[in-house]
Amino acid sequence: MKIAVAGAGLLGRLLAFQLSRSGHEVHVFDPAPHADARGAAGWTAAGMLSPVAELECADDFVFRLGLRSVELWPQLLGQLQVPVECRFDGSLLLAHRGDEGAARRVLDVLETKLASAGGSEAKNPGDALAGVRFADHQPTKLTAERLGELEPSVRGPAHAWLLPNEGRIHTVQAMQALVASAPQVQWHWDRTVDALGPGELRSGGTRRFDWVFDVRGTGARPELPVRGVRGEIFWLRAPGLQLTRPLRLLHPRHRVYLVPRAPDLVVVGASEIESEDRSPVSLRSTVELLAAAHSVVPELAEARIVHSETNLRPALPDNLPRLDTQRGITRINGLFRHGWLIAPALVERALQEMKP
Repeated sequence: MKIAVAGAGLLGRLLAFQLSRSGHEVHVFDPAPHADARGAAGWTAAGMLSPVAELECADDFVFRLGLRSVELWPQLLGQLQVPVECRFDGSLLLAHRGDEGAARRVLDVLETKLASAGGSEAKNPGDALAGVRFADHQPTKLTAERLGELEPSVRGPAHAWLLPNEGRIHTVQAMQALVASAPQVQWHWDRTVDALGPGELRSGGTRRFDWVFDVRGTGARPELPVRGVRGEIFWLRAPGLQLTRPLRLLHPRHRVYLVPRAPDLVVVGASEIESEDRSPVSLRSTVELLAAAHSVVPELAEARIVHSETNLRPALPDNLPRLDTQRGITRINGLFRHGWLIAPALVERALQEMKP
């Protein structure tokens, strides 16, 4: 088939890679001037693959997609021509003394939703959660000694819980590798999509295709009621820091996360601001996020801020993803803060729904 993909963010790159491997002629259109221009939300992410932790603000559908994607990521990365850092050592939830109430509320939500998902699977043994051992995904309370064994650099929090089977991916490496591993794809950079529909796409002139994928994120307006939610991250360089797993600090006002990247980087972020402002990181975010990160890992006091970045996550009114397929066109949007967690499973579903 001759296929057009509108948007070269994470979804667009995954689609292009998968479709080209299946022998299709793939054309990708994106307003970015080149492959490494960081306009897409996929660049500005820590890359946590945390289906259980994300249940705090997600539903069973996102949880199912997340579990499936955790299975798919190693397979996908094994097919790329460029190595991508990706590990599944679990993740940690942390809380300071005095914040037990806020932490307990989050844990109650996770445990309740896990129980609900398990009950749903028991009633429908053929669904996406068939065979999942929910006991393997429950948060496990850690003693101070056990926390020190797992993460010697984490010395601030008084409470910790391990979420097994969760992981992290180096988002920048993955975005670059997906393009580098699909040389047969025709990448049309600096090309805005003016309109699209079943079997056609207009970018300058109108082109005909057998199928069109619309994965433009906020660029899909006004066809979809998508909005941008501002996110802010920092890259810290901390040589010698021993940190293996993603960390989430459970705080009454913040959900600060720290994600290690080899050899000596730590990504810090968490802000979700209902604004489509793409200006540089604010002073308040800088002070609050980095102070929270230092409270978790005191060794970061001597880390160097080497990069900060802002971007807009595409979100629909319910903050849940949407996959719509009609003959000749598929629209995927609204991944919100779950993009790297659920994108492979959404792409898998989208390809299964294609009917020539």
